[in-house]
Amino acid sequence: MKLTDNVLRSFRVAKVFRENSDKINCFDFSSNGETIISSSDDDSLVLYDCQEGKPKRTLYSKKYGVDLIRYTHAANTVVYSSNKIDDTIRYLSLHDNKYIRYFPGHNKRVTALSMSPVDDTFISGSLDKTIRLWDLRSPNCQGLMHLQGKPVCSFDPEGLIFAAGVNSEMVKLYDLRSFDKGPFATFKLQYDRTCEWTGLKFSNDGKLILVSTNGGALRLLDAFKGAVMHSFGGYNNSKAVTLEASFTPDSQFIMIGSEDGKIHVWNAEGGMKVAVLDGKHTGPVTCLQFNPKFMTFSSACSNMAFWLPTIDD
Repeated sequence: MKLTDNVLRSFRVAKVFRENSDKINCFDFSSNGETIISSSDDDSLVLYDCQEGKPKRTLYSKKYGVDLIRYTHAANTVVYSSNKIDDTIRYLSLHDNKYIRYFPGHNKRVTALSMSPVDDTFISGSLDKTIRLWDLRSPNCQGLMHLQGKPVCSFDPEGLIFAAGVNSEMVKLYDLRSFDKGPFATFKLQYDRTCEWTGLKFSNDGKLILVSTNGGALRLLDAFKGAVMHSFGGYNNSKAVTLEASFTPDSQFIMIGSEDGKIHVWNAEGGMKVAVLDGKHTGPVTCLQFNPKFMTFSSACSNMAFWLPTIDD
């Protein structure tokens, strides 16, 4: 089944889970699309089975809290950033709920966490104005970049380069093998003082970069030339909430939630809005991702919603 405008418009909430007593901070699908793990301000990690559509188990990080979370390539392991005590990143085995390793280094909140799509490398960005490069096999930071402002960062789908959004006005591209030589490309965007950049993602085909903000607009860039192809707006975000924006796996559509619980969808190429979906969320939709393998997506406020199409185009 192919994603089209009509299929996207037909998506409806199939299931809502109320496992959390506070807002969900982040979630991540496993690469096979079979499970999803969420982190919440209630200090819990909830693991869901996407095929059966139900929560499987709940783990807690009472001492450190849990903020950003990402699956690694090994089954049943995650890395996550903390929001209590310190800003150390933790590598956790879900199988036995034991820490495999700690990654100390950041001394302010971690605002970006991206796992390499090809190996055990990951990068993190922090309010301490650094990006750190890590290897899951070592607690020592493998690389450190000092920046002029708060960074957001992400790997490209090949795992060869990463992009850093700095100071909410520049995107810098680095070659992973020689990042210490500085960026090989820098794109300067028009600065918008009404909002800060909160996220940066590549499309799966590697051709586009999506910059999300805590304001009412997203920007879509050409990943090679740095030109702004589209700005997307018309969704509610008056309280400067960090709303997650995502590409669909085919790189054809862009989605974001809003503070009124609705999901807005645009066509990436033409820039036209194709759908506004009502998620019946009770608060701002802070997390939103399409499943990498199946025709479903998830959105979260303090509740988690699983969506399915109601037509097959």
